[in-house]
Amino acid sequence: MLRIDNLKLKPPIEGDEKDALLKKVSKKLNLKPVFFRNFKIIRRSLDARKKNNIFYVYSVCFSLFLPEQDIEALLKNKKNDLKLYDPAIYEPEKGFKHQGKLRPVIAGCGPAGLFAALVLTRAGFDPLIIERGASMEERIALTEEFKLTGKLDPETNIQFGEGGAGTFSDGKLFSHLHDRKGTMDFILRTFVKYGADEDILYDAKPHIGTDVLRKVIVNMREDLKSMGAEFRFKTALVKPLACGGKLSGICLRDKEGRLSELECRSLILATGHSSRDTFLNLHDSGVHMESKPFAAGFRFIHPQALIDEAQYGVDYALLKLPPADYKLVYHAKSGRAVYSFCMCPGGIVINASSVKGSLAVNGMSLKARDSGYANSAIVAAVDESDYGSGLFDGMLFQEMLEKKAFEAGAGKIPAERFVDFEKNTGLPDNIKTEGIWPYRVSDMSALYPENINTDIKEAVKYFGSIIKGFDGSEAVMAGVETRTSSPLRIPRNERSECNIKGLYPCGEGAGYAGGITSAAADGMKVANNLIMNYN
Repeated sequence: MLRIDNLKLKPPIEGDEKDALLKKVSKKLNLKPVFFRNFKIIRRSLDARKKNNIFYVYSVCFSLFLPEQDIEALLKNKKNDLKLYDPAIYEPEKGFKHQGKLRPVIAGCGPAGLFAALVLTRAGFDPLIIERGASMEERIALTEEFKLTGKLDPETNIQFGEGGAGTFSDGKLFSHLHDRKGTMDFILRTFVKYGADEDILYDAKPHIGTDVLRKVIVNMREDLKSMGAEFRFKTALVKPLACGGKLSGICLRDKEGRLSELECRSLILATGHSSRDTFLNLHDSGVHMESKPFAAGFRFIHPQALIDEAQYGVDYALLKLPPADYKLVYHAKSGRAVYSFCMCPGGIVINASSVKGSLAVNGMSLKARDSGYANSAIVAAVDESDYGSGLFDGMLFQEMLEKKAFEAGAGKIPAERFVDFEKNTGLPDNIKTEGIWPYRVSDMSALYPENINTDIKEAVKYFGSIIKGFDGSEAVMAGVETRTSSPLRIPRNERSECNIKGLYPCGEGAGYAGGITSAAADGMKVANNLIMNYN
């Protein structure tokens, strides 16, 4: 295969973009299109640094129906920008089998747990996947009921249930992981196999959308079942059982609250960052943990048109561009970092509560990103200097903030215009926005300690100098955003085991991931190590 980078197309793109690129490459190499085979786009990004000169940038790959000496001659000509293309292709191992030993158990059905299950199932290990929440179909219905009535099911909600917390999110599939083994490509190809659009394979900022992701997860579950995996929903891991430093079993709780024990020698722990009762039980069972810093702040909502104009220019609508995003970072005078996190173009702010009497928010969007509103977390880095040096002090800090938010909004999402938050009069004006679930206008200044409020105000004023109107009267804040990452990490060795042999901490909850794809990659890594340990 051959590759050419840095091909450009100006928006709006009329017709088939692949055909337009093939014509460009054909002209560049002075070859007729008939000589090209397997022509495909391998990367697409948007360069909007100059608003009067916005363009898409592509990399493409292909093979040529030419004699080898002619291809070598084309490669030697530097003007062609032609290079060999040999990407790393990852495929899970097959045929190990667990040879009559107890099958592995996976606790958690988010991306880490599902991709661990995929690796184990293809290897013939027939894993058991337990999930405290409901299956996708029931989870969607319960979440919709919560949105309309405020009635929360602590076991099935935005955080818990098949697909994990990422199911009700923007569905971004971008990761900063340096991928030399082709793992990320495999993850994206897997999503496409189960129903995602093919553009996620080459977009620089791939996005699947919560509506598409729900279908993908169900298709993946059914395929895993056909290969030998078993799923038990509404079944919670209470704690691991150990003997002599080795895992001997697990204690489970069913939907009726009944406890039972299951013999187990290998448990992948992929419970997510919000399973706080599990953290406490793991600690009581002797699992070593350590506190880690995280970030907390608010969701900021703007009209999507405001962001589009700031990023693309006043004629953005004529170019038929996707809803614009942004990435912002500021270091406050105090030294604290304040930054945007999980930006959702064309999305909506949702109530991501998982505990009665508490409230946390997140951003969610559909594949089309057509809500008309942009939202992003604007969060401040926090550490033990903010909440204490105890192991669970970070988690308790999150709980305290979320209880305040629930009380401020009387069960609805508390919200306030930034201009009122900045003035801190305690008398916020009314808000008109459809970019948020049911909300209540509230005084947001009482939710965080004053030093954190000050740093966020300072940062948002700076962001307003970069994106016009970011700190203006149309900017609405919703809170609190506390579930940016786990406040704890479970140390593990090079074999992915913690201090209890046979227990494999994994994904966001264990402190080893920060999104859908990085969690999926960690699940695959841990599953491969489990297989090596078995054999």
